[in-house]
Amino acid sequence: MRVLVAEDDIASGKFMQKLLSKYGEVVVARDGIAAVDAFVNGINDNQRFDLVCMDIMMPKIDGYKALASIRDAERKLGLARDSRCKVIMISALDEGFDSSYASDDYEEYLCKPIDIIQFDNVVKKLGLV
Repeated sequence: MRVLVAEDDIASGKFMQKLLSKYGEVVVARDGIAAVDAFVNGINDNQRFDLVCMDIMMPKIDGYKALASIRDAERKLGLARDSRCKVIMISALDEGFDSSYASDDYEEYLCKPIDIIQFDNVVKKLGLV
């Protein structure tokens, strides 16, 4: 499995990288633009991501806009909904998450701090392992 972690907080990024490394290759992007670039580069290099863990509050562009760009890239490829990457939205502010904003573009939402058991269950539920 190939995973893209979009996380501007260095400690959280390292935590997610360690947590997800048991599943496969993990690429960490420190802002929304870097996340979109990494995703598009993965497509261009024929190394698509299976999972994207997207922090909502990031510099340059937020997680909502980065997710919209990622989904646009997949649509341009003509990917069917069931063929696109899985996305887990992540935020430190549970009450600040607007599920209606990108509700059909992501699979799960988790609030920080990430519960390892809950996260593993979500990854299994999504059929990634």
